[in-house]
Amino acid sequence: MKRLWEPFAYSDGPRANCAWGLDRAWPQLEGDHATDIAVIGGGYAGLSAALHLARAGEQVTVLEAQAPGWGASGRNGGFCCLGGAMADHATLSRRFGSDQASLWIGAEKQAIALVEALIAAHGIEVGRHSHGEVVLAHNARMARGFAAEKARYEAHGIGAEIFTPAALTERGLAANGVHGGLHVQIGFGLDPGAYAAGLSRAAQAAGADIRARSPVEALGRDGKRHRLTTPTGTLTARRLLIATNGYSSENLPPWLAGRFMPLQSSVMVTRPITPDERAQQGWTSDLMAYDSRRLLHYFRLMPDGRFLFGMRGGLRAQPAREARVIRRMRADFEAMFPAWAGVETAHAWSGLVNLARGQTPFVGPIPGLKNAWGAMAWHGNGVAMATYGGALVADLIRGRAPARPYPTVMQAPLARFPLGRYRRALLAAATPLMALSDRL
Repeated sequence: MKRLWEPFAYSDGPRANCAWGLDRAWPQLEGDHATDIAVIGGGYAGLSAALHLARAGEQVTVLEAQAPGWGASGRNGGFCCLGGAMADHATLSRRFGSDQASLWIGAEKQAIALVEALIAAHGIEVGRHSHGEVVLAHNARMARGFAAEKARYEAHGIGAEIFTPAALTERGLAANGVHGGLHVQIGFGLDPGAYAAGLSRAAQAAGADIRARSPVEALGRDGKRHRLTTPTGTLTARRLLIATNGYSSENLPPWLAGRFMPLQSSVMVTRPITPDERAQQGWTSDLMAYDSRRLLHYFRLMPDGRFLFGMRGGLRAQPAREARVIRRMRADFEAMFPAWAGVETAHAWSGLVNLARGQTPFVGPIPGLKNAWGAMAWHGNGVAMATYGGALVADLIRGRAPARPYPTVMQAPLARFPLGRYRRALLAAATPLMALSDRL
């Protein structure tokens, strides 16, 4: 495998102190096996695809390098919400047309509904809370833009309400440096590790064969079949899905080289915050929230009283750099919530999300590779959209028109970034510029 980040990023180190559980009780691929459909990657997209394929009677095997949900699916902030593309609605309208941009919003809504349906159908206990999410304006200019955003949401059947700073305080959403808020009334918070574990067990119950500790190290052909080689076995398959997202390899398949950009996202969780401490800060709401910065912060008060706080940022995957990012995250947390400066951090970890050059996700056939599909690039918002992408690609693999909205926004194959294997330099250049923009 040819990975883009330092080896530490692909070790257990960054998730060693993760707050979410990980189900490791899965068999390894050993010896030679054959299946009809092979899925590389046991995150939300791969597991959702496996579940939908198995429920349709297909023979499917998932090969996961570590354990299902080990990557970003089992270490994110737990926001089941709108998202999946970094490009905004105006950009999508210019590139794909207003009808396709609207269809994309429909897909975002259905993605949330799909997660709800899967949780209910399979009895997955995820600690659900929050009716929608609140965007907090970090400056007055962003707050002035909320009126247009509210109108856009409502035009697509999504409830939205603007909060003044005083209204935020009244609703228990008081944080430093906030100029107003927009409550987008769709989505919910959950335990992402519990959801990944539940999704994997549901796929297994439907008939999917899931193998852990089975990293695919080589991908080739065996006649008309794909041949996947792991350290302890081989798997041949007539059809193939690549669902490795931020943990992809440059050569699996070679077409992926230069077409994905892993970005570090870091999260911390405090000890349970007492009711008196919540009242002292003025944050008593269970609504999940994020701020309007380009290098955004995201946060939520969980049902057990712990507070989750996350941020985008780190540029190197090394223990010392990891510790530095966690210190910066903690400083940002205390700046926004000064009354909680004495509230201890119980957990802190990081993971890799995935960006596409076109700032849109990709779900579709892989160019130049027969009987192979890809589903990735959720731009840090994959709880709902990766699950949805897995359901979409399951239909495509079966040769059927997707039963759910499949906007052209999601169909464009991934384009190459400049600089090839040195493209992380683009992050190093862009990050300080985004930080400067956030301060203006």
